[in-house]
Amino acid sequence: MPSRRELANAVRALSMDAVQAANSGHPGAPMGMADLAEVLWNDFLRHNPANPRWVDRDRFILSNGHGSMLLYALLHLSGYDLPLDELRRFRQLHSRTPGHPEVGHTPGVETTTGPLGQGFANAVGMAIAERRLAAQFNRPGHEVINHFTYVAVGDGCLMEGISHEAASLAGTLGLEKLIAIFDSNQVSIDGDVRGWFTEDVAARFKAYGWRVINNVDGHNADQVKRAVSKARRSKGQPTLIICRTIIGWGAPNKQGSADCHGAPLGTDEVAKARAQIGWPHAPFVIPEEYYQDWDARLRGARAEAKWRRGFKAYREVYPELAAEFERRMSGALPENWEATTRAFVAATAAKGENIATRKASQNALNAYGPVLPELIGGSADLTGSNLTLWSGSTTFTGTTAGNYIYYGVREFAMAAINNGIALHGGLIPYGGTFLIFSDYARNALRMSALMAQRNIFVLTHDSIGLGEDGPTHQAVEQAATLRLIPNMAVWRPCDAVETAVAWKAAIERREGPTCLLLTRQNLKPMQRTAEQMAQIDHGGYVLLDHGPEPDAIIIATGSEVGIAVAAAGELERAGRKVRVVSIPCTSTFDAQDAAWRESVLPTACRRRVAVEAGVPDYWYKYVGLEGRILGVPRFGASAPGPDVFRHFGLTVAGVVACVNSLFN
Repeated sequence: MPSRRELANAVRALSMDAVQAANSGHPGAPMGMADLAEVLWNDFLRHNPANPRWVDRDRFILSNGHGSMLLYALLHLSGYDLPLDELRRFRQLHSRTPGHPEVGHTPGVETTTGPLGQGFANAVGMAIAERRLAAQFNRPGHEVINHFTYVAVGDGCLMEGISHEAASLAGTLGLEKLIAIFDSNQVSIDGDVRGWFTEDVAARFKAYGWRVINNVDGHNADQVKRAVSKARRSKGQPTLIICRTIIGWGAPNKQGSADCHGAPLGTDEVAKARAQIGWPHAPFVIPEEYYQDWDARLRGARAEAKWRRGFKAYREVYPELAAEFERRMSGALPENWEATTRAFVAATAAKGENIATRKASQNALNAYGPVLPELIGGSADLTGSNLTLWSGSTTFTGTTAGNYIYYGVREFAMAAINNGIALHGGLIPYGGTFLIFSDYARNALRMSALMAQRNIFVLTHDSIGLGEDGPTHQAVEQAATLRLIPNMAVWRPCDAVETAVAWKAAIERREGPTCLLLTRQNLKPMQRTAEQMAQIDHGGYVLLDHGPEPDAIIIATGSEVGIAVAAAGELERAGRKVRVVSIPCTSTFDAQDAAWRESVLPTACRRRVAVEAGVPDYWYKYVGLEGRILGVPRFGASAPGPDVFRHFGLTVAGVVACVNSLFN
């Protein structure tokens, strides 16, 4: 029977063999973390390899995702559908073992990691989700949600600023089911981190309100086991276990140095490592007795079967709650969703309010929130400005698992934490800040799109229209650059009706995130027929027309749609037939069939003007090189919003002049 060290050596062998075969990768972290991972996975982790999506499993996140072979080796050995051939194809095209873990690509991978620190923040989100769902569904004697979130972090993760943001909030919220294991090997790509990372991590986390278990020998299984056992008993605090390890443990000439961080060990060093750790087997050969000891399938099946028996009893006592739980975890929307949204959009149109779209967004939350108990949101210290708080909001605190999180000034952590909430399942997260500060959160927004998660970003104060705060706060390039993120839906509604539809689309979109770009200033309601209202969800539609063959087309979004409509009226009085097209969501419009796009933007009409209070270049795809774009090609200015619009020529007269120039 293999010893614990020998079981860990199987992870080391697979890791160095796969990296060597690929001639690419990071062997140091997997070899250094193998001992602590063996303890966690064999003694504590509650999971079922035969059903990686079992809802009440423990979550394990490898935040230092460059050490991906650690995770792949663990998944393979414990019985997931990740055969040895996939490990042989590490980092190769179309393999299930990409360079960094990718959720949805490899069974058992909980989140996509690689950008350091974000996996840690994702884990905070998963722990929040666990607490929120437990509060909603657990009843005395019936715990349908009760699991831990474990996250492995490295020195690099804790250097990243996002780790400070996320750890601070996690401590404040007292997420006792969150356990972080710090692989403290004191080496990063540039070498010994003591040249640039000398802070007292233990003191830092204690100051955040974490329980800290320090000075654990990460190569001593007994010490690791005692530390994890102690962490699982924590009450009212998340726990950080600081494990001292040696990067590349077992490679005699390279361990403990950056030489084994991000490059293969080399055939000679691999051979010496085999001798050093007493591993006589050929590359990718794992003896059967090792597989037997690592196999978690029977243990996992029993754990899930026990949970299912408990859920059956729960269903007998609480049938409605059980049905709601199953709906929520499936990601389906409630039966009355369509009727609720249809009625609210119609009521909004009938009301015809002259309001800011940020206020229209809050109105949508008040209408949709009561039928969406899965909704959980917050704001990065801008609740009163983003208007993300709605009438059914209850505060999420260390003792109350409400549905509204006061994130504080932590935009990056908010976005990444919400990614974790979405990844957990059973909840739909949203988070608010100013559009300009989406730059702080940009990589988490990108990761949300990459992971295809239903995460909603409420980004208000969307342009120079916010006025006096000036160019530091006036978003100019953000709308365009967000639209460039693959799989990111960006809605910039022009009034309350388009805002209601945008929220509906964001909640219904299960294949990726949505950004809602909303105004600070009031916007006049647009006049629409019932047919036009039904066309908004196409992403682009004809708002104002003067026949099937217009002389010119004005394309606009958001606050500029009203300017375009007024300009079209003046042009009509001058004898020009002008069509106004609203495109609140370019990606949704682009996804329509060719016939729809042609009906909105007929190729025969080459006189086109695009109007948006942002950088102009994005719009050439719609107006062509012969068209005109009225935008803001430089940073904004501090003045009342209407004055700034006039300063940049975003006026009715400016649009009229732009259109007329096409006839010269």
